[in-house]
Amino acid sequence: MAPTAGTTTSTTSTAPERSLNQRMDALARANQIRTQRAQLKRDLKAGRRSIHSLLLDPPEFVETAKVFDMLLAVPKYGRVKVNKILVHCRIAPSKTIGGLSERQRSELVQLLGHRP
Repeated sequence: MAPTAGTTTSTTSTAPERSLNQRMDALARANQIRTQRAQLKRDLKAGRRSIHSLLLDPPEFVETAKVFDMLLAVPKYGRVKVNKILVHCRIAPSKTIGGLSERQRSELVQLLGHRP
C-alpha cells in the first residue's frame, strides 16, 4: 500500500544537535585515539608490545578497535592468516576488542600463543 499524497513518513533519525565546543572536543578526542592506536600498531609491528597483553588487558583507547585490525599489525600475520584465526575462534571480523567474550578472548590468546 502506497502512502497517500499529502502524508509524509519520516523514520530517519538524526544525531542530537551539539554545540561547537562539544563538536571540537569530540574531534580532539577522536584524533587523540587515532594517534594512540597508530602508535600501538607501530609498537606491535616492532615487537615492543605484545598482542597477548593487549587482548588480556586492553587500554581504554583500543576497546573500540577491531580485533582484525589489531591482529594485522602483528608481524607475520596477513589477511588470510588473520581470517583463519578469527573463523577458528568464531569471531566476526567486525568484532571490537572490548566486545570479545571471555571465551573468545582466552581462545584467541591461546591460539596466538602457538605461533608457527
